[in-house]
Amino acid sequence: MWPTPQPILTGPVLKNISSNWALNVLQILIFMILARFTLNVLGQETFGIWEAVIAAAGPLQLMILGVPMATVRAISRAIGRDDERGAKEALGQSLTLTLMLAGAALTAGGFMWWGFEDRLLESQRWSLDGAAILDTRTALAIVLINLAAGFCLRLPYAVFEAFHDFVPRNLIMGAGMLLRLGLTIAALTWDTSLRTLALVQVAVAVFEFTAALMVSRKRHKGMHFRPSALSMNQARKLLSFGIFAFLLNMGALLAFKVDALVVAAHMLPKDVAVYGMANKVFDPLINLLLAIGMVVMPAAAAMRARDEENELRDLLFKWSKVAVFIVLTLGSYLLVFGPEFLDWWLGDEYDPAAGPLLQVLMASFLLFLPVRGVALPILLGSGNPRGPALGLLAMGIGNLALSLILVRTHGIWGVALGTAIPNVIFSLIFIAGARKTLQVRPLEWTAYSLGRVGLGLLPGLGLLLLVKMGPGASGFWPLFTVGLAFVAAQTLAALFYVWRGDPHVDPLRMLRDRRRRDGT
Repeated sequence: MWPTPQPILTGPVLKNISSNWALNVLQILIFMILARFTLNVLGQETFGIWEAVIAAAGPLQLMILGVPMATVRAISRAIGRDDERGAKEALGQSLTLTLMLAGAALTAGGFMWWGFEDRLLESQRWSLDGAAILDTRTALAIVLINLAAGFCLRLPYAVFEAFHDFVPRNLIMGAGMLLRLGLTIAALTWDTSLRTLALVQVAVAVFEFTAALMVSRKRHKGMHFRPSALSMNQARKLLSFGIFAFLLNMGALLAFKVDALVVAAHMLPKDVAVYGMANKVFDPLINLLLAIGMVVMPAAAAMRARDEENELRDLLFKWSKVAVFIVLTLGSYLLVFGPEFLDWWLGDEYDPAAGPLLQVLMASFLLFLPVRGVALPILLGSGNPRGPALGLLAMGIGNLALSLILVRTHGIWGVALGTAIPNVIFSLIFIAGARKTLQVRPLEWTAYSLGRVGLGLLPGLGLLLLVKMGPGASGFWPLFTVGLAFVAAQTLAALFYVWRGDPHVDPLRMLRDRRRRDGT
């Protein structure tokens, strides 16, 4: 049942992160298909209402109080100590807590449903007819119930993550994504309504829970999903970390998920859709970086339990550089050709105002994403949740406050600036604060993560700017061709400059060593 300690910096972490990235690629492909399909089938106004529904239900997720993340950490530490009983207790009591919290969430959902209807659905600004109000009201109720049930339905994934069992977890999640793709297209073709879209979410959640439970019973024998009586000691451990995870989630919610409500409260559903067009790109980007964080957080927890401080520091350096390379590669392309990409992707319903909004948001995410994807999960896993949680919460509050101020004078541009400015401030403060917790020098960390990556980016970035200022690129094939050329330039730079001689990752050296082993 129990995994033996592995060389975290090589095979297991890389295998799990690669599995997460494969899932992210599938997620991005399905996301691109469904976003375009849904927008064009529903139209801008109804799509904007759906965005507002999802944003309104978002605060309900906070009531989980970070219990799943705390469960991953508790089981990971028990595994690190070879404490089978402790792992079972953590899971059973986590399930009890989530059942209690799900009941509370259903009650809170009633208040959210009433507030959404009173403030938006029946407002003169939106001016919806009776059929649209009924459809939206029903969809919101379904989404709220599904979110509350999801507290328990997604708990099996915490066991997979704690055991570093990401490959089967990702296969289940990938199957759920494919099911969502097929059901969404079929359902909206049959009935173009928001309640149908909401019911698809329920079907996918039930499928994933059933599959995850069946697979976990076979792979993690002894880890049974049964509620157990709460002991004050274990509950305190779960909730003490869970509170910080709650603050972390609240900060992320305020920073990235409430923007649609800010726009909806001051503007029209069409404006919510326009902002959503620009903001949609960042969900898969964040998930791409969180694919690293999901693996390094339990790895960091196990290292801290074994007092492997040098390995913990190496983990931070290695994966920070990988994250910076990914973000600069994707971010540079979107900064230069973001408007053209949205125009091709979204089709006839694309609004040109979304392109510049995407560029403003992307500029701030260049710094924020590596911090959020690598450094913050490592701090959480190593038992230092206070700073990251309070910092991200402060960023979220600043985001909301600034957006509420600027939306009155600058519209959706004000909301974009209200998101971008706190992103940059939080990232700079976080990098400086990591010095004490992880005993690293910020300049050393920054120089290693950014130095060669930034210089290696210049040839590819020059190519993008040359095409932009010259013939330009619009439509699938021109955008695909220039993107392929840019990726080729980045690949060559990575192999022969960025990671050449790197103490943690040197692809050419690894290839030579493998050939040498195969030859012997």
